Amino acid sequence: MFQPDVYEDRCPTRLVLDRIADKWAVLILDRLRGGPVRFNQLRRTIKGISQKVLSQTLKKLERDGLISRAVFATVPVTVEYALTPLGRTLTDTIAALAHWAEHNIEAVLAAQQAYDAGSTGSAAPAASGAAGAGMDRAA
Repeated sequence: MFQPDVYEDRCPTRLVLDRIADKWAVLILDRLRGGPVRFNQLRRTIKGISQKVLSQTLKKLERDGLISRAVFATVPVTVEYALTPLGRTLTDTIAALAHWAEHNIEAVLAAQQAYDAGSTGSAAPAASGAAGAGMDRAA
């Protein structure tokens, strides 16, 4: 019997991780938490996503069974996307990830700034002192 192991390079679970670790997929899945959403509404509310990238990401999420697509015969045609039962199993995890980024962005930016300030104009520390040098700068 097949035993998935995400640490194995050929494990198909890596494809799933690749999909759900994509920033656009995270934002789309989080937007769909509240119920079905039309394509154009997704495009308007997820700032910075192009129509092409939105379309590609939606198709990939649909292929993976995480979202469903419903087409309504209106003029013009209406297309709505919704989470599937499988997709709903991810909602708490996706929301936690998306909102962790919002709540911790200042700390991340401060850490990046401190790191960049400590590494500008100097060579990388020797391997034996690398951990200690990084800890000294952060303290």
